[in-house]
Amino acid sequence: MHCWRVGSSSTPKREATTGARARQAAAGARAQGAAAGSPRREAAALLGWVALSAVLPGVAHLKAGWRRTGLTLLCCHLAAVTCLIWTAVGADVGLLGWAVVRLSQVTVVTGAAAVAWFCLVIHSYAVLGPGRLPPADRVVTALIAGALAVAVTVPFTLAARYAAVSERMLGEVFTGRAEDRPARGDPWAGRDRINVLLLGGDWGPGRIGMRTDSINVASVDVRTGDTVLIGLPRNLERVPFPPGSPMAARFPFGFDLPESRPGWREDLLYSVWQYADDHPELFGGRQGMGAEVMKETVGHILGLRIDWYALVNLRGFAELIDRLGGLVLTVDHDIVYGRHDEGVLPAGTRRLSGAETLWYARSRTYSDDYQRMRRQRCVFGALLAQADPAAVLRRFTEIAETASQIVRTDIPRPMLEHLVPLAWKVKRARVTMVQFIPPLISPANPDWDLIRRLTAEAVRGSRAPAAAAAPSRSGAAPGPQGEAAGPHPTGTPPVAPLAEGCGR
Repeated sequence: MHCWRVGSSSTPKREATTGARARQAAAGARAQGAAAGSPRREAAALLGWVALSAVLPGVAHLKAGWRRTGLTLLCCHLAAVTCLIWTAVGADVGLLGWAVVRLSQVTVVTGAAAVAWFCLVIHSYAVLGPGRLPPADRVVTALIAGALAVAVTVPFTLAARYAAVSERMLGEVFTGRAEDRPARGDPWAGRDRINVLLLGGDWGPGRIGMRTDSINVASVDVRTGDTVLIGLPRNLERVPFPPGSPMAARFPFGFDLPESRPGWREDLLYSVWQYADDHPELFGGRQGMGAEVMKETVGHILGLRIDWYALVNLRGFAELIDRLGGLVLTVDHDIVYGRHDEGVLPAGTRRLSGAETLWYARSRTYSDDYQRMRRQRCVFGALLAQADPAAVLRRFTEIAETASQIVRTDIPRPMLEHLVPLAWKVKRARVTMVQFIPPLISPANPDWDLIRRLTAEAVRGSRAPAAAAAPSRSGAAPGPQGEAAGPHPTGTPPVAPLAEGCGR
């Protein structure tokens, strides 16, 4: 019995000792694991606070005990975000117009914001005390924080770059006179419409002078954006000039020149620009009067005051269409093109490249000027309907560079603050068109009074509600002072929606 008692009591003691040692060993292992994992968790937490500070500036400083700095940064950030949201919700496209004429300031502000945000992320990392981390973790966290600091500057850098490119492009294109700045309060000077001459022409190496092959006027209601496009054929003969002008003194009975060679006319409407450029002596020696004379001439023909012109080099137009991703157009029949009939645009609806769109708009092979004018109207409508803001943003720099090379205008740059919102209205407004082509008029012997009266009718129709926009089918077209113009030669209203007959 004695021996049994001794044996039975010693066994539990040994078991207890062994269990205690095992528990101590496990605790030690857990402690070592925790010690090993603690720097990693601390590094991850530090990076988390740095990332959060990139979105909510100041939180990393609050975590590090920089209470006053953190609260200041956080409050300023929240106030700025609130102002931006309020502006975005309450603003209209007029804000874009305001920014367009202040792009240099936008560039400076966005550039400064990029630098400030970069410094903020780096400082947030520094105040969180990365020095207490092991060297390897310190290097890794520093690299990640630096990459994050660079990443947060990307939106600001892109905005600054776009603003700088736009500033350069607008400076090259919009070269109107400084004295043509809009009046304060009413940029339209009390008028309810503006009229812009839209020209497509050729110039550059390999071309002699300027030919304005596409001639249209956009008459825009400044309140609603409702627009009527008025198209004139390039081959109008004996064009009259405004009374009292130098061109009227030279050509009192209309633009009429002897043929330079058989069948070659240099006295049609499209030649007015180049003739004025070639004869500065008519204008007291002033050079480059082609644009001004073209505005005055077209305005006199239509009975409208032309405010500005915009000229697009058709050679570069194809490149611009490619930058925009092409245009979807309906080709209603095969169109042969090329100097030697080397190409064909097959009939059908598809996306045309820039070169194909240009041939669609310009080809006269087995066709004429008037079919070409109809196709140009379809291109106008497609551009207006299909211009994709996302595509413009994706290739903004390329589009801006192309535009600066192919566009000329006398629109004063300060007017863009008001024209940009107006263009936005036009995109959503009612756009109609009248084209003065046979049988409505005869280009060889135009009825100038009829052209002016039908122009006035089209403009009045653009002002009217949609149901009343079309002229009466009786054919009576009141003139500018209310007189009857007589029946239209076609017996149908000359005004039509821009996309009519374009297969869309």
